[in-house]
Formats: sequence, structure tokens, C-alpha cells
Amino acid sequence: MSDVRISADSPPPDAPTGNPRPFVQDSGTRRTLHFTEKEIQSSMSLLNPDALDLEYTRMMMGFVLFKPEPARILMVGLGGGSLPKFCHRYLARTEIEVIEIDPDVIALRDAFMVPADDARFRVIQADAAEYLRNAEDHADVIFLDGFGVGGIPDALCSAGFYADCFRALREDGILVINFHVNHPQHHEYMDRVRAAFGASMFEVVDDDMTNSIVFACKGDLLDDPAAAALRRPAALPKDAWRQLMPTMRVIGATLVLR
Repeated sequence: MSDVRISADSPPPDAPTGNPRPFVQDSGTRRTLHFTEKEIQSSMSLLNPDALDLEYTRMMMGFVLFKPEPARILMVGLGGGSLPKFCHRYLARTEIEVIEIDPDVIALRDAFMVPADDARFRVIQADAAEYLRNAEDHADVIFLDGFGVGGIPDALCSAGFYADCFRALREDGILVINFHVNHPQHHEYMDRVRAAFGASMFEVVDDDMTNSIVFACKGDLLDDPAAAALRRPAALPKDAWRQLMPTMRVIGATLVLR
């Protein structure tokens, strides 16, 4: 397959200003989402569209070791929809909300085969900082994977925002955050999460030292020694567990050293 570039149609009147417009590139059997040519925001295998193509996304699924069957997941950042699609397919009893501020990203959802909205899945165009400011006891798991050019928007990495995430989680809920390890403010971001969640958090770094995945719990689920046993949760199908198992071993080793 030759390289193909796909863009969203003309920008809606409420599109964010000052940001490059997202576009899609196909190369062989791989489809990627970009804001710039050099940075890949999301990646999908055209042969297996529901698979998690990037390692950091498999790491974010580590929450299933502690919360294997959440009633509701709230995701900040749609991107190419890798995590929403995976959770929609393999967590069949879980309600999924995806908050995405950029209508141009949402306009490309069909290119990444993101499911249509239905009774348990919906993509909401909204500012996640405002959305979570008004949420309380709302979700069992919150994913933070909202990136733009240059990194995480300031509104999505402030101390106040992490406090809002804590309040929006239900009892024993888990916040899962994707950070860039080499960002100059990484340690400051970690301190802000710690201020909201205390010691009930840990960090896993991928093999190429690019992504840092942080798990922070509203409760003490992260102290459960059974999580390090790495047993497949009954609610998770075997083919999903086969995809995740190598990454779960890395998370398990990190838990042992915690």
C-alpha cells in the first residue's frame, strides 16, 4: 500500500485555534494520527484495528490487575481511539466515556474504526478540565492521555485538575496517566499527582524510556499483593490477556519493587 494522507474536512467554527490540524497517514498495514510529521499521536494496525499497537497503551491497561471489571471508564483524549476500542471490545459490561476537545480529532474517528456512540460508549466534545471540575463519584477508572503539540495542555496537568480527578473517582477508583519521561516538568507533575493522591501511586516506564505510566488510587487497591500474581481477570477474554501479558509482567516486577 502506498503512503496516503487523510485530513479532516474544513474546520468547524468551534475548533481550537492556534493548533495544527490532525491528519492520518497510511504506510503499509499501519495507520497513524499526527499533528506534525515527526510526532505520532496514535497508531493502528489495519490488519487488527482493535489491537493496542503502542506499548504505552498496553501499560495503561495495567489497571485491570486492580480493577478488572469497572462499571465506568472516563477517558481524556480520543486520539486514534486505541484504548477506547480495546476497552469497548474486551470489557463488555463497562460504560465508556471519551472526552475530546478537538472536533477535528473526532471527525477522524471513522478512519480509526472507533465504534459508533451507543448505550455504553460515547465520545463527548468538551474541555476535560471543565468536565471533571463538575464531576463527583463519577468513574471507576480515569485515563489521562490528552496531548497536543508540545505535550500536555497546562489545564490537564495542574494541581487543581488532579484534585478534580480524585473527586471524580469512585471509592477505590484508579487514575491512569500517560506522561513523557523526558519532559522538563515531569517530576513536578508527579509531585502534583502525589499531592492529590498521597502515597497510593506508582510509576512504570516503558523500555525505550519515552513514556511513563502512573497509576494513582483513591483507596488502597494498589497495595493488594494479589495484583503481582498476574492472573488473568475472569472478566477479561483470553485473547485480550495474551496481548497484555508481556506488559503485565513489567508492571508486576515494578509492583514487587514498590
